[in-house]
Amino acid sequence: MSIHDTRTHRHRTVEVAVPGGTLTVAVWDPVDDLVDAPTALLVHGITASHLAWSFVVSQLPGVRLVAPDLRGRGRSEHVDGRAGMAVHADDLALVLDALDIDRVPVIAHSMGAFVAVVLAHRHADRVSRLVLIDGGLPLDLPRDADPDALVSGLLGPTAARLSMRFADDEEYLEFWRGHPAFCGHWSEELERYLRYDLVDDGHGALRPVTSYRVMIEDTLDSNMGEAVPAALAALRHPTTLLTAPRGYRDEPPGLYAPGYLSRLLAHYPGIAHTAVLGVNHYTIIMAPAGARVVGSVAQAITRMSER
Repeated sequence: MSIHDTRTHRHRTVEVAVPGGTLTVAVWDPVDDLVDAPTALLVHGITASHLAWSFVVSQLPGVRLVAPDLRGRGRSEHVDGRAGMAVHADDLALVLDALDIDRVPVIAHSMGAFVAVVLAHRHADRVSRLVLIDGGLPLDLPRDADPDALVSGLLGPTAARLSMRFADDEEYLEFWRGHPAFCGHWSEELERYLRYDLVDDGHGALRPVTSYRVMIEDTLDSNMGEAVPAALAALRHPTTLLTAPRGYRDEPPGLYAPGYLSRLLAHYPGIAHTAVLGVNHYTIIMAPAGARVVGSVAQAITRMSER
């Protein structure tokens, strides 16, 4: 039994060939072994891994859940080549091919939501519905921002940690215990997610696995590239946006300030919006209260996709 099993699902991983290497893809199968179980695709954020979804998985009994480590993250760290939203979207299409999945609802968080929008554009027949969680629509950023300043301003210590080294797991956990986003939200699931983030740096220490280069490429492409605006302009899939009122460091407002969000939703009237109260950018999926709301929406759209 995998340590990442839940009461509702069994966890396994498969390797899927993509240009430049292989992606590690998690599959959470329902414990009831339902042959006709519906399937949903989960897409994580910019410095995350598939284990960010552990909290949501338990809210989706009876649903088979496919969650890749995107290239440059988790156990897909060593995939060669450039990144960007179109590359990730094409990788996801190959994941669906490898698992013989024809069409699927996509539930995606943060940068993963931008990837999901582009997936729906480039591979429209593979996507039934979208749930975008605190991402996927343009952020309120200056178009001419310096790349390093943009990353620092958006992600702050979350990005800075990628260049840090840690003596052991416990030192890394202590780093995160001091993060305001997780104050009052510490859990065994969170610890497992964080431990998975660490790899040997080759010099006797541990480092976060996410590639800084890939993170920079993805940050610039998701906020300043052409793939996302083109995908949003052509968006035809039923789409739900869930937003958090607080940001990366539990600060108000969230990534989408109320006035700016109102203008965005007016520009994209086909997108249904729900504000998830009492959560920040992380805890909207990585703590029980947020996961319950996300799970409820995901369960509903997954059942709709079966019709």
